[in-house]
Amino acid sequence: MSLIQGIKITRRTFWTSSCRLAKTGNPYTNTLLLPKTEFPLRADAARREHLFRDRCTKELYEWQLKHNPKETFILHDGPPYANGNVHTGHAMNKILKDIVNRYRILRGNKVYYRPGWDCHGLPIELKALEQIRKKDKEALLSPTDIRKIARDKALSEVNKQMAAFKSWGIMGDWDNPYLTLSSDYEIRQLRVLIDMIKNGHIYRQLKPVYWSPSSRSALAESELEYNEKHVSRSIHVRFPIVELSPKLKDKWNTQESMYALIWTTTPWTIPSNKAVSVHPDLKYSLVRVKAGDKKGLYIIGSERVDALKEQMALDDMEVVDQVMGSDLVQSRYQHPLNDEKMPIIGGDHVTADSGTGLVHTAPGHGMEDYEVCLREGIAPFSPVDDRGKMTKEAGIHLEGKDAFTEGTSTVIELLKNSANLVMEREYIHKYPYDWRTKKPVMLRATAQWFANVEHLQKKAVEKLKQVKMVPEVSIKRLEQFTLSRKEWCISRQRSWGVPIPALYDEHGEALLTETSVEYIIKILEERGTDVWWEEKDDSVFVAPEYRNTGKTYKRGYDTMDVWFDSGTSWTMLKDMPGRNPNEAFADVYLEGSDQHRGWFQSSLLTSIAVTGKAPYKTLITHGFALDEKGEKMSKSIGNIVEPILITDGGKDKKKNPAYGSDVLRFWVAHCEYTRDVSIGPSIISQVSDNLRKIRTTARFLLGNLHDFNPHDYINYDKLQEIDRYMLHELSQYNHRVTNAFEDYAYNRVVQNIQNFTNTTLSSFYFDIIKDRLYNEPASSESRRMAQTVLYEILRSYTRSIAPFLCHTSEEVYDHLKQIEPKQETSIFKTGWLIENDEWNQPLLEQKWSSLLEVKNEVNQVLETARQKKLIRSSQEADITVILDPNSSLTRSLESVKESELAALFMVSQVKVNPSSDLKGETERDSTVKDQNMKIVFNRSKLNKCPRCWNYHSVEEDSLCGRCTNVLSSSS
Repeated sequence: MSLIQGIKITRRTFWTSSCRLAKTGNPYTNTLLLPKTEFPLRADAARREHLFRDRCTKELYEWQLKHNPKETFILHDGPPYANGNVHTGHAMNKILKDIVNRYRILRGNKVYYRPGWDCHGLPIELKALEQIRKKDKEALLSPTDIRKIARDKALSEVNKQMAAFKSWGIMGDWDNPYLTLSSDYEIRQLRVLIDMIKNGHIYRQLKPVYWSPSSRSALAESELEYNEKHVSRSIHVRFPIVELSPKLKDKWNTQESMYALIWTTTPWTIPSNKAVSVHPDLKYSLVRVKAGDKKGLYIIGSERVDALKEQMALDDMEVVDQVMGSDLVQSRYQHPLNDEKMPIIGGDHVTADSGTGLVHTAPGHGMEDYEVCLREGIAPFSPVDDRGKMTKEAGIHLEGKDAFTEGTSTVIELLKNSANLVMEREYIHKYPYDWRTKKPVMLRATAQWFANVEHLQKKAVEKLKQVKMVPEVSIKRLEQFTLSRKEWCISRQRSWGVPIPALYDEHGEALLTETSVEYIIKILEERGTDVWWEEKDDSVFVAPEYRNTGKTYKRGYDTMDVWFDSGTSWTMLKDMPGRNPNEAFADVYLEGSDQHRGWFQSSLLTSIAVTGKAPYKTLITHGFALDEKGEKMSKSIGNIVEPILITDGGKDKKKNPAYGSDVLRFWVAHCEYTRDVSIGPSIISQVSDNLRKIRTTARFLLGNLHDFNPHDYINYDKLQEIDRYMLHELSQYNHRVTNAFEDYAYNRVVQNIQNFTNTTLSSFYFDIIKDRLYNEPASSESRRMAQTVLYEILRSYTRSIAPFLCHTSEEVYDHLKQIEPKQETSIFKTGWLIENDEWNQPLLEQKWSSLLEVKNEVNQVLETARQKKLIRSSQEADITVILDPNSSLTRSLESVKESELAALFMVSQVKVNPSSDLKGETERDSTVKDQNMKIVFNRSKLNKCPRCWNYHSVEEDSLCGRCTNVLSSSS
């Protein structure tokens, strides 16, 4: 950071001088060269931004693809769901992408940005059916009807969201967005499926999957959210032992009743019980309960005895014996509801951390249960239908009852009646919910299609190491999600989606081969995917080689997981011209942190499966938008901030002003977006104030260049030293801003712009050069020097704000281009910040860092003089700096003209005096760069010039020599 940013001086408004002169009717006002510009201080953005929008969106997108000289840069759009109104999360996502793209355009790249929408899936289907359901017509609809309604709904939502995105100034190929419902997209997706079939990644199996009764469909893990306060009815149940294992038959020979004690939080799964699992290497105790309705012998994990004794409030529980879990294996028990004989089996998943150390095992309702039973040859059993209702296989008392509610209550009642319920209590724990319906899900065994990703994991994680991550820590999260997933359930039981083109014979055996799918794809390509539901004849889809095999095939109607839909979107980038085929398809993927287990991962896995490489070079993750208190936004709380309320305002414009889209864009840029960020009325108001400061700065720059032309430009070597130092500061600013943009650190960009605006420009350079700008002759060399620097500042300043303040920068450029040697129709056609090595002067910076430290010390003296009421304005002061004549600081001060030092310190005059005898009205001993000095203040003996207000006049109410000469030459 430059030392300029540490200067402590009194701020002065850019337009103060002209305002005061106008109010006092100063006779010399018309002789001053005050700022002149039609650029307004207030943007009136809601009414005026549209004037600049087309040139920096639609027109610019087409132009840059044809004219920008560098290679194509691809930011691949993660498709938002085509459902519901846009929110601040949409705004953050789309604006961040737009900032990335606009910066690359300014750097000369061709930018390919094709907005996309995820159009299939359950939420759209349900939303589309809402109106139909109100009319009780849903049951009458065929899948073809549902698909048509859902398609129309999705397209309507796309148009609505697109209008909002465009209103924020988002640039892209809006005339050609990609939609996952389009025929060409669906065919590409099916070809990815063929490649995965060919590579052995796709299979079908009856096994437990996450099932949402509220959605009536299987769900992937990425479609779950977890309720930390879910309440279950937990129960302890005793299963009567009817046969002991060979190892225990003689040892535990007794006439007493013996039970295996289990604990579960899902009582509705008891009818599905097929085994009890014990860990072979854990110790188990046989304990005796001597009296009461719980009398008998119980098998319990030894580490759980004390906890269970306390939970069950049993003082008379005694340990009879202890054995290993492996000794219990091959024992058998009687099912508490149906009297079937079931085995005790060994399982490494069993722990003694909770429960009883014995696990109720229902392979139709748990993955670990399924895996341990698979080894034992025990098939999954799931007497629950797709609505979450118990089927007749569950028993006559349970048929038709909702598993989570009535089913659970009935199971508990049946266990009480059979005297097998030992204990019941409420249990609060974390439980998976359907992220769309916000209702609990279950694990339920159904025949589903899976992608086996276990053998892709290693390569996927390996390729992730070659991807640039922003922020860097996000790689751990993505790796964790990728490694935790062994398989991916890709089938869904809904009508609205891309069909899985599987055929089934009369025995239910599936046909999903490369040959069969390729044949079906040709039909779908010709007639559209709707034909899968519209065609009456199944044989149409049977490839010739499967027609005379003695089998009759029928279509299946599962559709693909929407994450498979969006996860194959990289296919449209596969053969982009001008791209290195060995590199990733896209330069950047940018989405919210929830996509680590969603689109980022599905894109990675499908790309690795088919091409062996990651689809992205850089992966950028942003957080979520929260309210001003840092709380999640919710309709029920009433803390939602909609983007349109910021851009267009509310009914009460005093309460909710119309800020325009640049304020919304500025909010996104100023956020530390890699974390969750806050938004609300006070934050947006502050952002608006900061934008007004930027407009004020631009207005000052433009106002003081009103009479400047390229032929007035002063060469670098002829500039005053302070002007050259300012160009050094500008080069450092350009460098810092460029680095921040390259790092995708837009809050750093904003911090640099605000520091440059408030400290380097407003509090330093602008104040110092006002005298030259306003009071020197129009064509004087010193004035043109200052204007030359202002011109370069304005060119850099306008470009540096352009990626996020696109409308504001276009408005500034409308005025700036009048003095540019080459005029373009948009700021985005003018290139990036100038990198001029001549401006970068480290030695000059060292010198001026010392001078600015001296200025800080002078400011302290001036402030003391003000407090003593010796002066009101710093211009009334004469300053003498006394220090060692041989010091480097003396040489630095003496190398600058005293008039320039006076301008720097903003005083009447400055003397550098090696004498130490001089006395003043106020003095200060200081140390700068380890060199001692004294600063002496005296009130100036000269008078205030009524024109320039400097204390340079010999007589009161008379012009100073400089102003006399200016007016003489002008007359």
